[in-house]
Amino acid sequence: MKYLVITVAAVLLLVTGSLIIAGFRWKDKSRKLLEGLERAAEVPESGFYRPQMLEGLPEPVQRYFRTVLEPGVLLLTGARVLHRGTFNMAEEGSNWKAFSSEQRVSVYPPGFLWDARISILPGLDARVHDGYIDGEGLLKASLGGLIPLVELEGPGEIARGELMRWLAEAAWYPTALLPGRNLHWEAVDGTSARAVLQDGGIGLSLLFRFTDEGLIDSVWSDGRERMVAGGTERTPWEGRWSNYQWREGMLIPLSGEVLWRLSGGEKPYWRGEITEIEYEYADTGSAP
Repeated sequence: MKYLVITVAAVLLLVTGSLIIAGFRWKDKSRKLLEGLERAAEVPESGFYRPQMLEGLPEPVQRYFRTVLEPGVLLLTGARVLHRGTFNMAEEGSNWKAFSSEQRVSVYPPGFLWDARISILPGLDARVHDGYIDGEGLLKASLGGLIPLVELEGPGEIARGELMRWLAEAAWYPTALLPGRNLHWEAVDGTSARAVLQDGGIGLSLLFRFTDEGLIDSVWSDGRERMVAGGTERTPWEGRWSNYQWREGMLIPLSGEVLWRLSGGEKPYWRGEITEIEYEYADTGSAP
């Protein structure tokens, strides 16, 4: 019994030490990815939102910007977002696990890195890097930072899917949705419009649906790559936003849900809320 206790203690010590080392290595990977995001970022000329920017836009898009932006708000160059919520780990059915995350966003050009911890068991987390950096997509997950679970990165469909996520989440940093050199809007009807985004060789569009109050209710794509056993499958995808609150002259959603639309019905996989958000601007590099 004495030797058994010693053996178990040694194993626990070894596992704990390995997890601590893996945590440091994960932080180092996060740091290097953020450096890549910062290197790719461009600082545009300083500017601010003016109602004249809305001329020629579809009516629901004009109504949205009039609702969520105060005249004179500075144009954003980036953001830091903290989340908490639950993530559905099951490919079929439901297996919701709590998560917390930090996300860094670049506006010019589009880019982001989501660094998340998903609680699998007491004391054991899945670590996830999800992002779009310098024209390439990234999705890497590991158990405790030790055992790889997913390893995807590069151009092509993974990049397209991550750029799609950036555009869908732009309601958190709404000046990024103003028309510019890489984004324009196309009219659909009185309550929706299509945002068309081009970054390098990647082009895509998302359908934005607006409420009667002029807020983004949901964002829709008829095809984003979804991981399934043995590969990926293009699947209808939707994000829904709610709980709008004012932050630094911008009305943004603090809660959301993301889901796949399968033949058998909806499959939500992300439900979260913003716990903290910080903005960066061209003039000052930080919130005024």
